[in-house]
Parts: sequence; C-alpha cells; structure tokens
Amino acid sequence: MDSASFEDLLAHNRDFAASFDLQGFDGVARAGVAMVTCMDSRLDPLGMIGLVPGDAKILRNPGGRVTERALVALVLATHLLGVERVLVVQHTRCAMASKSEDELIAALGASAGMDASWLDLGAIDDQRQALTADVHRVSSHPLIGDRVKVGGFLYDVDSGLLDQVA
Repeated sequence: MDSASFEDLLAHNRDFAASFDLQGFDGVARAGVAMVTCMDSRLDPLGMIGLVPGDAKILRNPGGRVTERALVALVLATHLLGVERVLVVQHTRCAMASKSEDELIAALGASAGMDASWLDLGAIDDQRQALTADVHRVSSHPLIGDRVKVGGFLYDVDSGLLDQVA
C-alpha cells in the first residue's frame, strides 16, 4: 500500500474532522431532498441548491442517470430517510451527452489499451428526453409513485443556473 499517495488528503481530513459537527446525526435528509446527478467534478450538488451536508441524499454516476441502483436508493430515501423531493440533474458539456456510445468506447479502449466494447457506458443522445424518461422512471416506480415531487433539471456549468426541463 502506498500511503504517501493519500497523505495530502488525509491531512485535509484531519483538518475537516477538527471542526466536524455531524456526530450523532441520524442520516435523515433534513431538507427532505434527494438529487441524482453526474459525477462531474464541476458540480457542487449541495451548493447549487443552497443546502449543506445533512440536508440531502446525493446519488452520483456518469451522466446523472436514474439507474436501477439509484432507484433502490430513492426507494429507501423516500420511505426511511425523509426524502419528499427528488431532483434529477444533468449538466451542459457532459462527456456522456457530447459523444456517442461508440466514441466513448473507442476513447476508453484507447486509454486502457484494450477492448472496452463489452461495456455499456450509457451515452445520452438527448438530455431533455433522458431527463423526462428518468423523472417518469422515479414517479412511476411502485414504491415511490406520488409520495414525492420529482423534477428534471439541466445545470449550466458555465453560469451555475438550473433549468427545469421535466
């Protein structure tokens, strides 16, 4: 194990822990919010909607899609963790929406130096259509249904603004 590779992060963690104030917190989403969004490092899911740690459940994956595992998390969140509103948030200039599946597979294969054609990366052809489908996927789930309000949003990585599209 190469612990030196992580020393800078561990030092920052010690600083973080020195003022940590969520001890004993029960894990309920204090603001009643869950967000499914992309793993892109330009996104600050809590900050973009004025929340702080403890307020929301954040689920991240490439492209910000409502996958099977994301649905499981949303079912748990709505029944056991106080979630009443779900935001599905994709963003502008997303690699998953700016290249085709074949282009992404080719780039990945070139980087890895091996065939990656067996992967299903989930490229997004039309973000607005994908957001509409994902909102429907959440709102029509038999264990979620109309228990929560669900919206689909496109986040502009250049302005920081959310646009509700579904």
